[in-house]
Amino acid sequence: MILIADSGSTKTDWVLLDGQQVVAQMVTQGINPVHQDVSTITGILNAVLGKLGVGVTAIRFYGAGCTQQCSPVVVKALSQVFPMVEDVEVHSDLLAAARAVCGAEEGIACILGTGANSCLFDGRTIVDNVPPLGYILGDEGSGAVLGKMFLNALFKRTLPDSLRDEYLSWAGLSYGDIINKVYRQPMSNRYLASCSLFIGEHLEYEPLKALVRQNFVDFIVKNVERYSRRDLSVGAVGSIAWHYRDILCDVVREMGYEIGKIIKSPMEGLVRYHADSNALQ
Repeated sequence: MILIADSGSTKTDWVLLDGQQVVAQMVTQGINPVHQDVSTITGILNAVLGKLGVGVTAIRFYGAGCTQQCSPVVVKALSQVFPMVEDVEVHSDLLAAARAVCGAEEGIACILGTGANSCLFDGRTIVDNVPPLGYILGDEGSGAVLGKMFLNALFKRTLPDSLRDEYLSWAGLSYGDIINKVYRQPMSNRYLASCSLFIGEHLEYEPLKALVRQNFVDFIVKNVERYSRRDLSVGAVGSIAWHYRDILCDVVREMGYEIGKIIKSPMEGLVRYHADSNALQ
C-alpha cells in the first residue's frame, strides 16, 4: 500500500495505491517546506492520516520546494504522523514530472506551468538540470514569462491599442494597477501567469499565438538544447504545456525533437509509474 503525494504550494493531491489499484484519493492544502515548518505540515498530514492512513506501508512524496536542503522537513513531518511507515521517500516536483512523462525510460522532462523547469532523466534519476533561474532571470516557457511578454507587447504598442483596452476591461485593471501588482504586491508571478487566461481566449489572433510560440522556442533553445540529446523525446507537465499543447508539439518537432507525453498534472503518470514498479516486484 503506497501513499503517493503530488504537492504544490497551493494544493496537494494524494492517492493510495494498493498494488496496481487506486483505492482512495483526496486533496489537501499545499505543502512546501520552503514556506512551512514541521508543525504546520503535520497539521495538514493529520487529515491525510485519518482518511488514507490505514494499511500504508510506503510513502512517496513529490513536492515543490523539496530540495536536498528542505526535504528533511517533510520527512520529519511524515515520520511523526506516520510512525508505522518506515519506507518514506521525499522527492522534488521535477522528479515527479520525469517519472510521470518518461516512466522508466530515458527522456527530457519539463515543467511548464506558472514557472518552468527541465531535466535530463536516465530512467531512474535526474542526471542533469539547467537551472530555471525564476521568472526574473529565466523561466522561459512558463506562464509568468508569457505574461511578461504579453504585457510588454501591450504597453510597448507591439499589439494594437484595441487589444490593450480589451484586456484592461477584461481584467478590471488599469495600467497603474498592473504596475502595482507586478512591483509592489507579493506573488507577482501568479498575476503574470494569469494573463494566459486572456491569451487562451484569444488564441485565434495570430500575434498572440506567436507570443506563445516564441515563449516555447526560447524554452527549447535555452534549456532543452543544453542537454545535447536530440535522440530523446521531450515530455512536459503543467497547465501551460497542456493548454497550449498543439503549439508546444509543433515547436518541439520543428526544433528536431520527438514529442513525448504532455499531461496537465503528474499524478496520473506517478500512479502508472508506481503501479508498474509494484508489478515488477
